[in-house]
Amino acid sequence: MNKKHFIPLIALLTQLGLVIHPAKGSDSTEIRRPGRPNVVIIMADDLDSRQLSCYGGKNIKTTNIDNLAHEGMKFNQMIASEAMCVPTRASLFTGLYPLRHGSYQNHKRVYDSIKSVCHYLGDLGYKVALTGKDHSTKPASVFPFTFIKGFEPNCVSPTDDYSMDGIHTFITDKSNSPFCLFIMSINPHMPWTMGDPSEFKADQLQLPPHWVDTKDTRTQFCKFLAEVRRLDNQVGEIMQLLKETGQEKNTIFIFLGEQGPQFPGGKWNLYDYGQKSAMIVRWPGVVKPGTESDAIAQYEDITPTLCAIAGGKVPDKVDGKDFLPVILGQRKENREYAFGVHNNIPEGTAYPIRSIRDKRYKLIMNLAFESNYYNRFMMKPNNKNSYWNSWIEKGNTSPEASRLVTRITTRPAVEFYDLQKDPYELHNLANDPGYANRITAYNARLKEWMQQQKDEGASIDKEFQNPKKEN
Repeated sequence: MNKKHFIPLIALLTQLGLVIHPAKGSDSTEIRRPGRPNVVIIMADDLDSRQLSCYGGKNIKTTNIDNLAHEGMKFNQMIASEAMCVPTRASLFTGLYPLRHGSYQNHKRVYDSIKSVCHYLGDLGYKVALTGKDHSTKPASVFPFTFIKGFEPNCVSPTDDYSMDGIHTFITDKSNSPFCLFIMSINPHMPWTMGDPSEFKADQLQLPPHWVDTKDTRTQFCKFLAEVRRLDNQVGEIMQLLKETGQEKNTIFIFLGEQGPQFPGGKWNLYDYGQKSAMIVRWPGVVKPGTESDAIAQYEDITPTLCAIAGGKVPDKVDGKDFLPVILGQRKENREYAFGVHNNIPEGTAYPIRSIRDKRYKLIMNLAFESNYYNRFMMKPNNKNSYWNSWIEKGNTSPEASRLVTRITTRPAVEFYDLQKDPYELHNLANDPGYANRITAYNARLKEWMQQQKDEGASIDKEFQNPKKEN
């Protein structure tokens, strides 16, 4: 390029917010990144990401989420470190694993001494706002979001009426500051009362292979899928709003699946049905459309990545890894392992679990394997209409159904799976001598991580009490 044309080009790119800034990546390698785009993140609530048609689902065509994948990068190894809402969202906002941010049990508040994405991006000149589900935003000193009216904040509300007006006002504000907006849908969280279940034919649905096939299960699955449809429609409306307001080209749009659904083996577990999530990143002019990544990412990685996108440094002492080089196509890998922690109280009896996985294998340690697993939401013994009761009833006459029930209630100390051959983790290899050395190595690495996290293991799954007032 002729030198006299170079300076005017840089000026034009600067006006468009697309000038390239050299910076240091989290691994101290030099990378180049576009500067200061807006960010919109929409997050699902208890989504079975494998139902999304862009992730191979056969029961529903998720047109809008699929379009997002066609226009961006789909991550195939997005892993929640704790498969329940409040810990996952706290990890998303803080960049810390559950033991370090403090919300390592559901509805337990984070420590009041830490910082969040609100501080990190706020210091870089971003307006940081949230609309919708707000469970993990206490105390306000840690999560000083600008809260916008629009989406329903209560995930167990029987309705999810929402408006785009507040979002429209926020993203068209003329302050000239870039923004980061979290849109937290409550779909498809129980009670599965929204949408039209009649769209789906119960007897034609393809059930996950770890489920017991009963009429009650299929009926509830239709209701769940109706809320997935509702979620997909919301994604489409937000994408359209960005286009109509002229914000589409300078806005990164990220879709997140949170953790697995409220079905056995999903939420409140460390099987992949609970831990494995979805992430799609659409960045016009930067991310090549229709691309996929097999890089392992966890929710702890998102805040450091947002900081890198904004041109700042990755915060010190966070657990997350900046995966911006993966988004930019400069690196194929992000982390070697994804880790998992589960503490069952207050959603059931004490049943602590820990896990470690890479792309191929997964080790699960059940630290209270002598006891039976129990969750008060899915396994209500006095609820005659519970689909779980239909599993138990069928298990009385079907050996296969009995095996699937026992898989949930009665677990061994160690589980080890080949995720490529056995993605639903139905064939435990822990007693196969051919995997003994590998299991020993994974166990050692998991214990090393627990020590680094100051995770004492089974003893921390106990009753807790949140402070009555914010500090």
